[in-house]
Amino acid sequence: MCTYFALLTLQVTGIATLLVLVALILGQKGAEARKGRILESFEYIAMSCRAHSASITDFGGIGDGKTSNTKAFQDAVNHLSQYANDGGAQLYVPAGQWLTGSFSLTSHFTLYLHKDAVLLASQDMSEWPVLKALPSYGRGRDAAGGRFASLIFGTNLTDVVVTGANGTIDGQGAFWWQNFHKGKLKYTRPYLIEFMYSDNIQISNLTLLNSPSWNVHPVYSSNILVQGITIIAPITSPNTDGINPDSCTNVRIEDSYIVSGDDCIAVKSGWDEYGISFGMPTKQLVIRRLTCISPYSAAIALGSEMSGGIEDVRAEDITAIHTESGVRIKTARGRGGFVKDIYVKGMTLHTMKWVFWMTGNYKAHADSHYDPNALPVIQGINYRDIMADNVSMAARLEGIEGDPFTQICISNVTIGMAAKAKKVPWTCTDVEGISSGVSPRPCDQLPDQGPEKITACDFPAEPLSIDRVVLKSCTYRMKYT
Repeated sequence: MCTYFALLTLQVTGIATLLVLVALILGQKGAEARKGRILESFEYIAMSCRAHSASITDFGGIGDGKTSNTKAFQDAVNHLSQYANDGGAQLYVPAGQWLTGSFSLTSHFTLYLHKDAVLLASQDMSEWPVLKALPSYGRGRDAAGGRFASLIFGTNLTDVVVTGANGTIDGQGAFWWQNFHKGKLKYTRPYLIEFMYSDNIQISNLTLLNSPSWNVHPVYSSNILVQGITIIAPITSPNTDGINPDSCTNVRIEDSYIVSGDDCIAVKSGWDEYGISFGMPTKQLVIRRLTCISPYSAAIALGSEMSGGIEDVRAEDITAIHTESGVRIKTARGRGGFVKDIYVKGMTLHTMKWVFWMTGNYKAHADSHYDPNALPVIQGINYRDIMADNVSMAARLEGIEGDPFTQICISNVTIGMAAKAKKVPWTCTDVEGISSGVSPRPCDQLPDQGPEKITACDFPAEPLSIDRVVLKSCTYRMKYT
């Protein structure tokens, strides 16, 4: 009997101990739950990982789609900036709809959007600071004065990552488009993401919707990686360019899908006398694995604001569907500058107005003070390995009288013409160059060099330094209140 009671006592004691342990564990979890909820681990690839993390909810953010979070975002960035020299910091945006106006980032910083996070751009103009016009433009694009700051903005920064698990930034652009069409805007519309005078910038794995104007605009910056971006806007929306590198060096744009009301990628470097004076070209640019839909614009446009120069652009593996033109060069008298050493290969095009379009007659000017004798230099334009079908016109190549576009090379190109295509597939004026293996036969200004020259058009084999950037795997386990 004693043995029985001893065993029973041990069992009861064991159960009591177990209950105490369970209570302790539950109490600990309850305390932890009161402090913050543990999220699942997440990871991403980035130029830099961060030593410190916080959530927007830690700064009073409310993701109900109605409450303004502009102050919460700016307070979060300002607080986290203290860690810039201590391993950097990351701001996590969890699932929800986060209404916000413009806010500025800091160096050594990551903004990360959960897959179900949506940044909603505010329609309250008071939440958008007004900036001076860009010095290489001399005026705003929509109005002669300044411009609204971009939704996500930064200047004089280094080592910044804007990324996510394909989280969304919704510009709610209809509000801005309507005001633009009605002539009610005193300042140029904001962009979604813009960095100025900055270095080592990554923008990746995001969906950008309905931007008020341009979507991504690195300007006066270097070492820029734009990767895995989906951009969508109505095809009739005004000036909703996808990605616009502007007076930048060493830029890599890849693995992106763009549907827009303007050029999918527009390469720029300043406007007329302002761009000439500022004198900062866009150069060493890589574009690869791009899919574009833009019925009224180009898959890739060079210009028209190219007065600081555009040099060494390398585009490959480009798909365009129902797009006005594959590659378009836009310039005019008064632009000055240059577009040279352009290399394009591996394009697949379906339903196009033009495959190739170059024009020296794009007359939009910043003001009346431009120098009409400032003539652009367009030379060293190389296109090869292109397949197109359902095309209205193969090419429209229009240089400038007395200033021809030279050293054009087009090879290994097959263009299937649409049932109602133009009777003359090529028109060429004031251009010089060669061709090889091109169908239908190009104009006389691009004489055929024979099948042995089918690989004549250059494409550099040596990679640019931006291709040597090594990305890291960053893993985090987040808590937020």
